[in-house]
Amino acid sequence: MLPLEGVTVVALEQAVAAPLATRNLADLGARVIKVERVEGGDLARGYDHVVHGTGAHFVWLNRGKESLAVDLKSDEGRAVVKHLVLAADVFVQNLAPGAATRLGLSAAELRAEKPELVVANLSGYGSGGPLEDRKAYDMLIQAESGLISITGTTEDPVKTGIPTADIASGMYLSQAVVAALLRRFRTAEGATIEVSMLEATVEWMGHALYTQIHTGSQPARMGLSHSAIAPYDRFPTRDGEILIGVQNDTGWRALVTHVLDAPELADDPRFATNVARVAHRAECDTEVGARTRRWSTQQLDTSLAAAGIPAAHIKTLADVVDHEQLRARERWRSIDVDGAIIEALLPPATFGDVEAPMGAVPALGQHTRALLVESGLDDAEADAALDRGVAYQHERRSPVGVT
Repeated sequence: MLPLEGVTVVALEQAVAAPLATRNLADLGARVIKVERVEGGDLARGYDHVVHGTGAHFVWLNRGKESLAVDLKSDEGRAVVKHLVLAADVFVQNLAPGAATRLGLSAAELRAEKPELVVANLSGYGSGGPLEDRKAYDMLIQAESGLISITGTTEDPVKTGIPTADIASGMYLSQAVVAALLRRFRTAEGATIEVSMLEATVEWMGHALYTQIHTGSQPARMGLSHSAIAPYDRFPTRDGEILIGVQNDTGWRALVTHVLDAPELADDPRFATNVARVAHRAECDTEVGARTRRWSTQQLDTSLAAAGIPAAHIKTLADVVDHEQLRARERWRSIDVDGAIIEALLPPATFGDVEAPMGAVPALGQHTRALLVESGLDDAEADAALDRGVAYQHERRSPVGVT
């Protein structure tokens, strides 16, 4: 049995953060009903069209969900969604500040009718405070959280290549929902959860934030290096480069003695301790780089692994698609994207007795008619709503069913 089998989630969501949270819940077995706009649906559907006509972000974040396309500006559309929410276990939303309240879907209103409901609200900056009503996108939150200030090279700050703020907040949201459900199963008590992208990302700032607080100095942008550890960078090889990260003094001795054939560096006062190596980083990196270039990347990688020294190749995404570790562990599965079969990774958490369902990525409004009926409309009323454009059903002439 899947961990969240029997749990129903209604999500009024778009973009990345909340869809990631609910995809995590779907991967754990929850039924996730995704509410979308009649015109165009989730914005992420149209970010690009690289996966058989569907946006890559959307395919990544929305497998295994049911799509309900309704007009929330209409009384009928709002009534459908509210009925489904009150019949569900969890309601997740990441609309603009105040939008859920205007739709009659605030936590206070919903839980007044159903106290055991878990309501999870995700926003950029959280409720209250001077930035409450500001729009929040991943790059903006990376800037506000200080992440951009420590990411990049000494010359140029950069944002991360993935939507870190979205991912951080989405992960905290799904974690909190699971915790709230566990408490509800024990006590019958619901929950109102709030996660802000800013607070989730500032939490991830970790050592950099504490360094600032306790030294008054901001860690410098280090590129691939590390402000508190050395050697920790990429180093040249005879045919390329390799990453090496030595995190303690024992590792340093093993590196120079058993791999680089330079035992005289083990007790060199400039390098004998990590504090000394950081203070003499340029000299340390020069000494290491002068020796790593003697071997090919593969030879050096083999020697580093044998000596227990952390190291890695800098792989391209093409390399990752065919990564030997992922293939050996059989982490790829086939999923359906509007009739096309693609490969997708299993979620990282592996249960020994059950596998994530890896359901299809829904077309916009694929499940609308069935969900209209589930909300209390009869067949004629559901068809009338579709005819009037209050709701949209993908390929209405095709057999309708929940996948």
